[in-house]
Amino acid sequence: MRELHCSDEVEQASDGDSPMVWAVQRQAGGGLGPDVRAWRHREALVVASPSPQQNRLMVRGDTADAAALVRRVLEEVGASYRLLGEAVLVDELVRQVPGLVPVHHFYWMETTSASGIDTPEVRWLDAHEERRAASLFDRFFPDSYAQPGRAGVRRWGGVVGEVNGDGEARPLVVAADAWSAQGCGFMGGVIAHPSVRGRGLARAVSGFVLDALVRRYGRAALMVMAGNTPAIATYERLGMVKRRFGAARLQAG
Repeated sequence: MRELHCSDEVEQASDGDSPMVWAVQRQAGGGLGPDVRAWRHREALVVASPSPQQNRLMVRGDTADAAALVRRVLEEVGASYRLLGEAVLVDELVRQVPGLVPVHHFYWMETTSASGIDTPEVRWLDAHEERRAASLFDRFFPDSYAQPGRAGVRRWGGVVGEVNGDGEARPLVVAADAWSAQGCGFMGGVIAHPSVRGRGLARAVSGFVLDALVRRYGRAALMVMAGNTPAIATYERLGMVKRRFGAARLQAG
């Protein structure tokens, strides 16, 4: 295998494939993100992206070449990395790489166009409002990778208002600009308070954040669980297209 040392090499090897562009976390000057590493073996490419929330190993390419490369890379980086890639490829790698077990399927969704949605109620939250948004995750979405105060989460779009007319303004719906990098913005942590669900506010907040990411990075993406049909439908109405991905990990012990 050959290690790649700059973002341009990865982008050329992947034909500009957006998950790989995002995974390298491109820095100013074309360098890879902090502690990010990438390798190529024939027609396969792997990018290892460490994160306090989850160490990711993004893979693409020919199945046989990818199986050989993944085995060697996992020996290099260790078992803490979760493998991500097109579902067909990851499912095959689970069959070919000893110790690799499936985790779940999800969708990688992306867009390069403005949503066209009207977002008059949505704005970027200030620091105090961001801290207050943490209670939404504590109560309703504790497993979210993107949460206020976490590394790589840059800013939050949201709608602020009252719950059932209680007179206390607080974040009701939020979404984060999180782990964005040159060439691919990324949205995470989309959540709405139960009292306002069904009013279209999550769609508005998502559109607001996605549009800002497209303007800045030229492309915006997110990941959503394959079974989350309402969220997938919302993102499709915002103009996003989906690709079915899989996740796998090395079995403990």
